[in-house]
Amino acid sequence: MAVRRPWRGSAVPSSPAARYSQRPCALPVWWAAAAASRAAFLLLLLVAAAGRAGVSAAGVPAAGVPEVHSLRGSWRLGNGNGSVVLRGEVPGCVHTALHRAGLIQDPYYRFNDVMYRWISLDNWTYSRTFRTPFDFRKWQKVNLVFEGVDTVAQILINNVTLGRTDNMFNRYGFDITSVIKEVNFIEVHFLSAISYAAEQNRCHKGYSIPPACPPPVQKGECHANFIRKEQCSFSWDWGPSFPTQGIWKDVRIEAYNHYHLIYFSLTSFFVKSTQKWRLEIEAIFDVVSSKPIVGLVTVNIPKLQTQQTFNVTLQPGEGSIVLLVNINKSFAVEAWWPNGHGKQTGYNMTTTFIMEAGYQIEKFSKAYFRTVELVQEPIHGSPGLSFYFRINDRPIFIKGSNWIPADSFQDRVTYDTRACFSVHSHAIQRLPVNLGFFVFDRLRLLLKSAADANMNALRVWGGGVYEQDEFYDICDEIGIMIWQDFMFACALYPTDQNYLESVGAEVTHQVRRLKSHPSIILWSGNNENEAAIASNWFSIPYADRGVYIKDYVMLYVKNIREIVLAEDKSRPFVASSPTNGLESVKEGWVSQNPYDTHYGDTHFYDYSIDCWNWAAYPKTRFASEYGFQSWPSFSTIKKVSSTEDWSYTSNFSLHRQHHENGNDQMLQQIGYHFKLPQSTDPIKKFKDMIYLTQVMQAQCVKTETEFYRFSQSEIIKGEGHTMGALYWQLNDIWQAPSWASLEYGGKWKLLHYFAQNFFAPLLPVAYEDKGVLYIYGVSDLHVDHKLTLRVIVYTWSSLEPVCILSKGGVTVKAQSAVPIYKESINDFLERCQNCTRKSCVVTFCLMGEDGLQSPTNHHFLSSLKDAVGLKKTQLSASVSQQDDIYIFDLHTTAITPFVSLDVGSIKGRFSENGFLMTEKKKVVMFYPWEPTSIEELEESLTLTSLVDIV
Repeated sequence: MAVRRPWRGSAVPSSPAARYSQRPCALPVWWAAAAASRAAFLLLLLVAAAGRAGVSAAGVPAAGVPEVHSLRGSWRLGNGNGSVVLRGEVPGCVHTALHRAGLIQDPYYRFNDVMYRWISLDNWTYSRTFRTPFDFRKWQKVNLVFEGVDTVAQILINNVTLGRTDNMFNRYGFDITSVIKEVNFIEVHFLSAISYAAEQNRCHKGYSIPPACPPPVQKGECHANFIRKEQCSFSWDWGPSFPTQGIWKDVRIEAYNHYHLIYFSLTSFFVKSTQKWRLEIEAIFDVVSSKPIVGLVTVNIPKLQTQQTFNVTLQPGEGSIVLLVNINKSFAVEAWWPNGHGKQTGYNMTTTFIMEAGYQIEKFSKAYFRTVELVQEPIHGSPGLSFYFRINDRPIFIKGSNWIPADSFQDRVTYDTRACFSVHSHAIQRLPVNLGFFVFDRLRLLLKSAADANMNALRVWGGGVYEQDEFYDICDEIGIMIWQDFMFACALYPTDQNYLESVGAEVTHQVRRLKSHPSIILWSGNNENEAAIASNWFSIPYADRGVYIKDYVMLYVKNIREIVLAEDKSRPFVASSPTNGLESVKEGWVSQNPYDTHYGDTHFYDYSIDCWNWAAYPKTRFASEYGFQSWPSFSTIKKVSSTEDWSYTSNFSLHRQHHENGNDQMLQQIGYHFKLPQSTDPIKKFKDMIYLTQVMQAQCVKTETEFYRFSQSEIIKGEGHTMGALYWQLNDIWQAPSWASLEYGGKWKLLHYFAQNFFAPLLPVAYEDKGVLYIYGVSDLHVDHKLTLRVIVYTWSSLEPVCILSKGGVTVKAQSAVPIYKESINDFLERCQNCTRKSCVVTFCLMGEDGLQSPTNHHFLSSLKDAVGLKKTQLSASVSQQDDIYIFDLHTTAITPFVSLDVGSIKGRFSENGFLMTEKKKVVMFYPWEPTSIEELEESLTLTSLVDIV
């Protein structure tokens, strides 16, 4: 199954058996004179041939250049019985078309996810007439190409059936050379994804493929595992059920003679034996000529003074050529580094194909140089193996979160090249379009928010979609590493031949499309499916277990893994997450306990524990999922609800919660450390509950993340060397309670502000163990630093410190976590007179030379519901403006925990939020994402702190 495949479901190429793969001989610019003479002679021949084929002697394309015309735009859209007819935009889907036409409300409003189920149960048709914008008789081949069809459809042109689609993640191409006319009528007949999945399940004989349906609390659809479609579109525990239909990516006509470039990719390698960088360029062509075509390919990277020319031969059919480019060793190559570890340098590269027939192709791209290793090796003093990433020979602690689809309707996930901002700036500078409206770039906003919170990585989770090209482009640009799952999650899957062929084409296409991105550091086969079998989530009888393990190995190992290894040798592959890595391989790919802390990565959730208790968390090698829920802010909920919904126990609040007992679990966790709101004003009580869920979530994830960070350099009882913390989850798919730190639309929850600090490159972390206070110095910096630890203790009743401790000459080692302070709590409190656990709070930071300083961290000595001396404060703010930034000057009359600034629906973020205010005055910046004013901000501002909750 490792064969390089043509597109599935198509007549493209016309002779799929005629494939080839060759590595032509590299001819560097300093080749021998004889070779140069032959090449020059060949070039003269090619120039002459080019003139006949439509390429000028100067290499400028003329006639013969392929015709590529997009069919995006307005199509006719109708339902199964013709009772609903409207305009549908392509790319797009039925739901957004109906909403745009005013035929339905916002699908996210109140209970519409259930009310609009009829849309997904119907069978819809997209159609349009188009005039061929070129003389189709002059072309050897004309293709109709769909970059993405969601999902099950029959494609017709001029009443001729071209083929069928059944995979949202495939590219489909159809040969329309013999059926295209001057005026054409194209139809895409969709079948309900719900109906299709149910039918595929019925047709699967012999044994069931669980799970059949999601839990009732999710209000979802059944048998998502029987359709190659975004799995969470059938519902998830944080998202609605909207099984969409539509042409969700570009559709176009391609007409060409002789040959056509289908895929172009480049990956970098560092050859240790020669101490040289090397690029591997792969070009995949469809050659329609009946004879081989010879020519030259020149690769030029001006800034590295590297130019190489290759002579190549393209065989008829589809196949690849692979070019190995050695980078000029006399020039220092700047590597691509993750956020916080260096620059994201890329080099402009031009690849020029000049063939004896046809046209010249000039491909402009960015060349990035980056190595990645997943290190799994023995650790001294510990059973098991390490599990960490080494980038450019440097171990990197992975800091970040998990990415889910940013919307149920992918055409609403906007990206616009006109909306741009500096990686180092906070405000977005946009160019206005139309009547003062601004382009709002949701994709860049979300990813930039991750980088601004000191993240260096995201895991693209396997129940969503392979993201659009721009997602990975932005990650390349801002240094966000990507752990890329294949789209299988929390289920078992069929392995019949048709299904495996569809998956094979999907994986081949996605790897070819994405492997040029330096941001992608890992391919992962699935989300939690090894664990599902090992832990027997679906109550499979032991006697039948072997059947499902065999299917598992067939799908993820013998198919997906083999294709990935054949297509991309530049990055590692794991079969699942969580997994024991090499130990899982040793145990036949399904380990006895995929959550073993001595191997691989772990996912950890336990909502019954006291989340402030660090000892409850696994001292794992790599934490790739963990988290706690909260509600989004009131301004976010307000947009999709009505007044009667504004209660924590309303039907709406229960409907919106898709995680079993989720609302009660949040109440329980809040109750461990905070007093629950008792206001008689129902709306204030609801807002107070929202605030407390966000405080609780932020403090819980802070505690767990800091535990993982300070565990990176130690082994305790055989556990430790934690080298990654990816909390669940970064973003929201709709307005609802979830584990996200960014609300739907991009607004930062308190958790995201906390992440700015707990992912800071330099951070002091405190914890207690058996009556002893420990403070660790955690550093991602590349050199050791001698610092001063400054500890300040306050009573809750006064802004004046009761004691200040300063410890100089503290060495915090590069990329490590080391203990820098240790004292019994009793001695500590005795040193700070008038302090008890309930009356005092500890703050601390690290300071060094040249302005180096960590965030100020805090450690609570007791639950805040038991705090003595906390009193109502007079908290106020004044707003001023400096250039594009707004300045909030805060004033308080007492120590104020968890100060929250909220400006409602005004898009933007603060420099910090949710903080412990221990001084009378504090300045906080607001970075707007859209035009606003001092008056608008003052009117919208709500200040909340823990002492306001009554």
